[in-house]
Amino acid sequence: MTFTVLTVCTGNICRSPLAELILAESLSGIRDVRVESAGTGALVGHGMPDPALRLAREDGFAGESHRARQISEKLIGDAGLILALSREHRRAVVSLVPSAVRRTFTLRELANIVPAAQSSASDSTQRSTSDSAEALKDAVALAARLRGTVPPPEDPADFDVIDPFRRSEATYQLSYTQLKPAAVAVGLYLRRSAEASS
Repeated sequence: MTFTVLTVCTGNICRSPLAELILAESLSGIRDVRVESAGTGALVGHGMPDPALRLAREDGFAGESHRARQISEKLIGDAGLILALSREHRRAVVSLVPSAVRRTFTLRELANIVPAAQSSASDSTQRSTSDSAEALKDAVALAARLRGTVPPPEDPADFDVIDPFRRSEATYQLSYTQLKPAAVAVGLYLRRSAEASS
């Protein structure tokens, strides 16, 4: 069984591909795990704009081959974890596939839950599976159970990553500054969950 992480933004050319690159790097080498991205209003076939590519390159990622694609019920259905880049995208995913609600978070929302999930996971002495995909499924289920118990930020907008498309270089930088630490934290949580099963 393959476990798929799907990142979602609007055009699938700035935020979700950058999150995809970071998460793919975090999860590299883990068998049966893949990271993909899509957009709710994708600029289908378009690549990442130059400012986003520059940010990726600065961190050693190659995003030149990325091509935007539209979100679909199948992509959502096949994903074990959907990471939306804003609450608007999370709503769009769940509107399309209501059953995806428990495996759909904003990226920053899940990053906010990660410390509690890691603590809860380390308290557990039993491992229910030796399969990394199953372990990741369990990690997502744990985060979903904790969602209502972890205090949210004072400003709900802190669960969003700002859209930099057609805006200034400074806005691209701000967007990446919001996105990167959350993607790193989530990637580390998923990697540790997968490795704990092996």
